[in-house]
Amino acid sequence: MQGVSPPGMSAKLDIGRSYSLQSRVEEWMTAEKAGNKGVDVLSTSMLVQLVESAAIHCVAPILRPGQITLGTHVDLEHKKPVPVGFIVRTEVEVVMLDGPRVSFAVQVFDEQEAVAEGTHERYIIEKAKFLAKLQEKLG
Repeated sequence: MQGVSPPGMSAKLDIGRSYSLQSRVEEWMTAEKAGNKGVDVLSTSMLVQLVESAAIHCVAPILRPGQITLGTHVDLEHKKPVPVGFIVRTEVEVVMLDGPRVSFAVQVFDEQEAVAEGTHERYIIEKAKFLAKLQEKLG
């Protein structure tokens, strides 16, 4: 299904919609800070966070009021280290739309080379419905 257009909005979610996020790798973002002693480079967990952030920003402008996206799947190959101080560019592109499911192709680069690639999946849902299910789980 291509071109999911929320009622009352002119923008729509299309295959090919993309977003690029640039971030400087800070000390707190390292594998060392995540518990991997002596490994002072961008951690894989932070890389996943950057991917999620880029994907959220990519679809946010087309969401109806009251809608959010939730990450459901990440498949990421972290191929190269990124030192503290380097700029990392996280690029996401919508490659599949299936109802509320949005799939992204992901590429991540530092100042010198490609450092990661993979896919990410998010679902567009009503925030109220999500919060109701959460309350139900909490008892």
